[in-house]
Amino acid sequence: MDTLNPLLVSSSAGLNMESRGGVWKNPTLICVPIMADSIAKMVVDMAKAKASSADLVEIRLDTLNSFNPYEDLKVLIKECPLPTLFTYRPVWEGGQYDGDEKERLDVLRLAMELGADYIDVELKVAHDFMKSIDGKKPEKLKVIVSSHNYQSTPSVEELGNLVARIQSTRADIVKIVTTALEITDVARIFQITVHSQVPIIGLVMGERGLISRILCAKFGGYLTFGTLEAGVVSAPGQPTINDLLNLYNFRQLGPDTKVYGVIGKPVGHSKSPMLYNEAFKSAGFNGVYVHLLVDDLSTFLQSYSSTDFAGFSCTIPHKEAAVKCCDEVDPIAKSIGAVNCIIRRQSDGKLFGYNTDYVGAISAIEDGLPD
Repeated sequence: MDTLNPLLVSSSAGLNMESRGGVWKNPTLICVPIMADSIAKMVVDMAKAKASSADLVEIRLDTLNSFNPYEDLKVLIKECPLPTLFTYRPVWEGGQYDGDEKERLDVLRLAMELGADYIDVELKVAHDFMKSIDGKKPEKLKVIVSSHNYQSTPSVEELGNLVARIQSTRADIVKIVTTALEITDVARIFQITVHSQVPIIGLVMGERGLISRILCAKFGGYLTFGTLEAGVVSAPGQPTINDLLNLYNFRQLGPDTKVYGVIGKPVGHSKSPMLYNEAFKSAGFNGVYVHLLVDDLSTFLQSYSSTDFAGFSCTIPHKEAAVKCCDEVDPIAKSIGAVNCIIRRQSDGKLFGYNTDYVGAISAIEDGLPD
């Protein structure tokens, strides 16, 4: 069972938090993917990304309908008000480019020469690509070497080996993107991220992987992706930049942030994150509240056993199972046979279960009765 050790989590590079005008801000960047089919639309979207407070943009060249590399790259770099990350993703790595491989890599080299800040190169071709730019790489350019797994999330050992393989290419930044079959898969990416000695982007695709895109700021990830519009994503499960900044208070998340959430299946419809995150913000409390799409409650609670995961609202279909998963259960909750609120005691990590549903139900009945 992969679990998150609170001591290891707390040892994350919290000292990297930056102070901006007296407000603490984590160093994790927010990148907006730009996926328009024309250069003109890309220029418009880059301006929108800047207005949305993004830190950089990922320009997905493989989404363009027509592309004149030299002229178009010059325009994109000149017109972009933010640092640029160029990606030219081939079909074999989940992108849309299906042309000549040499031409694709030539375009990335050209972007580098014209002043790109970052380029993304797939692990499969990274060794040869890095050899081709040896001695020519501008000082400001950072090369992200990426690996995408659209089927699953490997074991911690396999992920560690993957990081080592990417590092061996002389990548400036390691990028690993996997797919969540269960929310517990994300814990493995958190482990790899928090232990990494090199800049790392660790993200998990799908609804079950959403927390990877938010909590990467807590565990020391280099960047996350936030879209301009809901549903217009470059990978499954990406939140909007508006939600990252205004719903999850992303800039203020850090190693000491306590994590709360609503556990359910389905769960994406829940308005609880809106309520609790606003309350945390108003109270100045260092916490974040997230959606947790959980298939098996027991394995979830074992995987996220750190006291950093401090409490949960529990909804359908897990309320009855929660009674068995808690170390102690309030007598009323036990007699009802259902728990809708789980608190993790900070001193020893024990789970306490309560039921607050009955209070609301009885109050509603009483309010409806005639005086």
